[in-house]
Amino acid sequence: MKVTEYSKQTTKSTIAVDRKRSLWSQIKRDKYLYLLLLPMVAYYILFNYKPMYGLQIAFKEFNPALGITASSWIDPWYYYFQQFFGGPYFVRLLKNTLILNGYMLLFAFPLPIILALMLNEVKSQTYKKLAQTFVYVPHFISMVVVAGLVTNFLSPGSGIINLIIEKFGGEKVYFLIKPEYFRPIYVLMHIWKEVGFNSIIYIAALAAVDMELYEAARIDGAGRWKQLWHVTLPGILPTVIIMLILRIGHLLDIGYEAIILLYQPVTFATADVFSSYVYREAVLSPTPQYSLAAAVGLFNGVVALILVLISNTVSKKVTEISLW
Repeated sequence: MKVTEYSKQTTKSTIAVDRKRSLWSQIKRDKYLYLLLLPMVAYYILFNYKPMYGLQIAFKEFNPALGITASSWIDPWYYYFQQFFGGPYFVRLLKNTLILNGYMLLFAFPLPIILALMLNEVKSQTYKKLAQTFVYVPHFISMVVVAGLVTNFLSPGSGIINLIIEKFGGEKVYFLIKPEYFRPIYVLMHIWKEVGFNSIIYIAALAAVDMELYEAARIDGAGRWKQLWHVTLPGILPTVIIMLILRIGHLLDIGYEAIILLYQPVTFATADVFSSYVYREAVLSPTPQYSLAAAVGLFNGVVALILVLISNTVSKKVTEISLW
């Protein structure tokens, strides 16, 4: 009996040593690939994981002069969360963030897929490359410039939109001070800026679809629409679902740059979101509320994680496609 147990332990030790040797040999073999990976790993450590250390100020009475470590813990520990949830702005911020992200999910998410499908049908490579260049360029334009263009186009005095309205006998409208216009303006601006660049991943997915499937569909008498429905869409479905899961994880997260560049106090009712509130409290306020801003950011992060977990689980059960 003892000999058998000794043999088992020896076998396990041998397997562990072999695995270590195998892993080390793989690292030595692919050392240059790992070196190429190091900058990205360093980026995530420095800019994504290291800042998590600062989340503790959500539970502290943070004083910049003392630093994070020396600042005293707040009592009760949930004070800033209670202040935020019980404050006058929470319902408005939640509503605006969900509505804006809902519009983005409804309109901005499908358009890159449609654009990729359209570009995939273009036979002329010259025209295809030219069209791709035109739709990719807006992504590389600074958000400040894009917001400036939108402001100029919608100017009540000399904006081209108002000039067209006036030309057709209508009255000029100051769009940017009308709360009801802010959401459509924001969504359309985001679509124009990002739809081309976001289509890249779907174009790559389309390139990976086996061409023999199209040939088999044509032999079976399938036309272009049936090929699209029965070959193309199923081929890129895993990519679409993965991107959808990631997008759902950002339902409470929306970039503050465009919001702050476009909104005004009169449009806060429809434009103010979590990220713009955090920016005002942490940067623009005469008495910056760093701990409160950190609490809001932590709340967003936790909700995003829960949404990703839920959507991933549902997707795995329904479609057998998931992130993990």
